[in-house]
Amino acid sequence: MCAISGIIGLEVSPGVAEQMLKTMARRGPDQERWVQLEGAVFLHSRLAVIDLEGGKQPMELTWGGKKYCIVYNGELYNTDQLRRELEREGHRFEGHSDTEVVLHAYAQYGADCVLKFNGIFAFGVWESGSRELFLARDRIGVKPLFYSLYQGGLLFASEMKTILSYPGFPARISSTGAAQLIMLGPGRLPGSGVFEDIMELEPGCMASYRDGKLSVTRYWKLLDREHRDSFQQTVEQVRFLVEDAVCRQMISDVPIGCFLSGGLDSSIITAICAREMRKQGQKLKTFSVDYQNNDRYFQANKFQPDADSAYIREMVRAEHTEHSDTVLTAEDLVNALEQATFARDLPGMADVDFSLLAFCGEIRKSVKVALSGECADEIFGGYPWYRDPEVRARVGFPWAQNTWQRAQLLPERLGTQGEELVMDAYQQTCQESDILPGTTPMERRMKEMVNLNFRWFMQTLLDRKDRMSMYHGLEVRVPFCDYRIAEYLYGVPWEYKDYQGREKGLLRCAVEGLLPESVLYRKKSPYPKTFDPRYGQLIQERMQTLLSQDAPIWHLVRKEAVENMICKDSPWPWYGQLMRRPQTMAYFLQLDVWLRKYKVELCF
Repeated sequence: MCAISGIIGLEVSPGVAEQMLKTMARRGPDQERWVQLEGAVFLHSRLAVIDLEGGKQPMELTWGGKKYCIVYNGELYNTDQLRRELEREGHRFEGHSDTEVVLHAYAQYGADCVLKFNGIFAFGVWESGSRELFLARDRIGVKPLFYSLYQGGLLFASEMKTILSYPGFPARISSTGAAQLIMLGPGRLPGSGVFEDIMELEPGCMASYRDGKLSVTRYWKLLDREHRDSFQQTVEQVRFLVEDAVCRQMISDVPIGCFLSGGLDSSIITAICAREMRKQGQKLKTFSVDYQNNDRYFQANKFQPDADSAYIREMVRAEHTEHSDTVLTAEDLVNALEQATFARDLPGMADVDFSLLAFCGEIRKSVKVALSGECADEIFGGYPWYRDPEVRARVGFPWAQNTWQRAQLLPERLGTQGEELVMDAYQQTCQESDILPGTTPMERRMKEMVNLNFRWFMQTLLDRKDRMSMYHGLEVRVPFCDYRIAEYLYGVPWEYKDYQGREKGLLRCAVEGLLPESVLYRKKSPYPKTFDPRYGQLIQERMQTLLSQDAPIWHLVRKEAVENMICKDSPWPWYGQLMRRPQTMAYFLQLDVWLRKYKVELCF
């Protein structure tokens, strides 16, 4: 994995290039390089995982009388298959990196190359003769790609901090950006970078830029299809797809490991990886995170019914993994607040981000690549809001049923813009959901729920995963984001997914015999959080200090409304399952840190 950037049609001195490369160094600590092309500058910082010597970038190619240059961030999981196909077309390769295969594929197939890729990627290709830039992002959106049309040229990068480091580029937010931070945060509108004039190339999209004009095309989305497989056939296909995705994503020239929470999703990946590594006489490394004093203060609730530790130990015993525990203190979490904000370039999921940032730093001491269980809940229908009839029937994003409360935080000069933004975005996403004619009302709603989660909630989690891990130069792969799994499951009827009335009942049935029974039928539990009251006290102290100041945040939100909100727990979490009162306070602390750190100008 890497950091990429490009500057088209704008002045770039060596000093500017080096300045931008500095913002990319944490994502790519192994190698860095920039090249001056005909009409463009490409920059790359590399985390070397495949073909350590032959995969250096920016990479250039002359083919068919044309000159190409690529900067690429990602992993291609069908590299060998595609390389053989290209060799039959006359291509010859100097190394075995996926970067080289992607570049040759673009030279051979043009924009259609993306249809041949199974992987996670964001890349740019410059063709010197036509002076045309091609940008593309993977179907699911695992790898980030931001861009800006600026002063007659174009900037693109893996992270917004790189674009913001270009001389003179303003860090501004409009009324729409402000409304996103308060009404949708830590989520954001698809395609928006929140900062004014910074956009994100959406998942499943590609773009071309030439002569000052940008054209964006969507090449993939979830499409409904008639499901003709029986339940047993569906079970067998799910088992095949999951095992194949995990095995494909184990490819690496450096050691790999697995996140292990003791939950269903990470345990499935751990079991498959451990089995494959045993065949090679190797032992899998696994990693878990917990919090000091959780053994004393853990409180079961409907979102987190039991603690993880017993299930982790059972998986370690069953798979004989080389296991490491990271135990974080309340101080560890609070001290990571600023770092996590900078890593994400925006306020995030509070201690859910802070803990992952610290955890990834510990994992990176042992491995460069780890596999994680994100996104199974969105695709297989595991979240509580999929199965709660009350929430399912409500209008609005199911993970943030607090639109009215959030609206009270907005300055009066924004009027009702915030509530309108949320409802318009929600309704548009529902309307865009691809659903076959004649679908029952129940099945229609469940497909809307999948698309809402896929386009919104899952993107927030993928942002979190990518930024917190890459901040430490750790590549985290997500096998459940294999687009073949998403395509197949979208058409599977809800009664199959909800087999025996269990969350992710279909997935549990598909992996029977792979996991210990207690883990296989464990009730869903989210990413672990701290229950230590010390964390809440530390956050409360920082919030009280902030409330006593004339701080930047009070130009963005109403201070008295924040005071009212943090005095008591809301009936609904701020976002998702884990952001209750302490996490909501931490979100506002992050918001203030972000406004200060990035010197954000409010343009409304």
